[in-house]
Amino acid sequence: MTNTGFTSWGRFPRFEQHGVRLQWRSDALPPLNDSADSLLPYGAGRSYGDVCLNRGGKVLSTAALSHFIAFDSESGVVRCESGVTLAELNRLTLPAGWLLPVSPGTARVTVGGAVANDVHGKNHHRAGSFGCHVRCFELLRSDGSRRICAPDQHPELFAATIGGLGLTGLLTWVEIELRPVSGPWLDTETLKFAGAHDFVKLSNASDEGHEYTVAWIDCAARGSHHGRGLFTRANHADDPTPAQPRRALKVPFTPPFSLVNRLSVRAFNALWYRRQRQRRSRARQSLDAFFYPLDAVRHWNRLYGAAGLVQHQAVLPGADGPAACAEMLTQVARSGQGSFLAVAKVFGARRSPGLLSFPRPGLSLALDFRLRPEVLRLLGRLDAITLECGGAVYPAKDACMSARVFRAGFPRWEAFATHIDPAFSSSFWRRVTGAGYD
Repeated sequence: MTNTGFTSWGRFPRFEQHGVRLQWRSDALPPLNDSADSLLPYGAGRSYGDVCLNRGGKVLSTAALSHFIAFDSESGVVRCESGVTLAELNRLTLPAGWLLPVSPGTARVTVGGAVANDVHGKNHHRAGSFGCHVRCFELLRSDGSRRICAPDQHPELFAATIGGLGLTGLLTWVEIELRPVSGPWLDTETLKFAGAHDFVKLSNASDEGHEYTVAWIDCAARGSHHGRGLFTRANHADDPTPAQPRRALKVPFTPPFSLVNRLSVRAFNALWYRRQRQRRSRARQSLDAFFYPLDAVRHWNRLYGAAGLVQHQAVLPGADGPAACAEMLTQVARSGQGSFLAVAKVFGARRSPGLLSFPRPGLSLALDFRLRPEVLRLLGRLDAITLECGGAVYPAKDACMSARVFRAGFPRWEAFATHIDPAFSSSFWRRVTGAGYD
């Protein structure tokens, strides 16, 4: 079937894709039509750019691979099909006192997508990335073989698949080790800070005593307020009281013009910063409210209009990270574009087993923009800053980085390429490696 519903979350680039909906994990992969045809797994489509797109090829929808296989409530080990979402997994395991050890900013991604992009959360300094907690998985290759991959079984393919962008084959099921929790609540503390260097000091001082740390930055502020923001740190609360499900709002349609513009971004940023009157505030938040705030608004990407949105997330390592972050914020302010949501985190030293894993020690800054020609030029300047300080751009959030930027940020890409299934490809991979062009 050809289905325009197989888009990325940013809806850029946009083109029709041939989608094949898988029904059972025991099914064989569909045949290729010719030498130019290729396959790519497609989960929930929550990647922002083209890592989930395969122009001219087929995408394999895993939506029906949504079954749980086993859950040991004593050990906290769960095995599920790759199309299960993190929200579905949490609903099963949280009442039994177990939680995903790493959660990204949305629970609406699939387990397969979380492995393929080796997602990270607000606790990288403690728990590392998602791949650090994967015990094993089954990988279906285009030659028909089904390989059980683990640190001691096909270890090279195990490492290539974690963070491997879906290019090593189709994940049919994944086994994950969860972490115990007392209940669905966190005790949070939010503090105001003045700039990137101030944020890093707060984060470093909070690492030992807090499991989660994250910051929001006011990208629209200028002058003496430039780089200001709100830093939040949190720990799990010893409170088993069930949390009431959130009532989700919904953006019912895509407006004819973007509701995210200079005026709305500036107004939102100012109001968000000023909503906290004191320098420090404390609160108890539910897991959903803390980990997945944007999931409270379904289809929020529609607010950016028909053209879509782009996001830029970079990790800026070493002592130059704060200065590079400050320069990025300066470039955003000068451009006049503004970012509706600017999120900063500090990654710790725990390494992922994945060959192409994005997190590494340093400061991570994520920015989103409505798609415009001026924004694409701005992203080029942000890429240049990332390259200069020896950092990397996150493939799951990218729509336009050059091959030079990708190769510098992921120097093991050639070693990874030897493990790609010959029938699998993506628009992203062809763009950043020159292995054919869309």
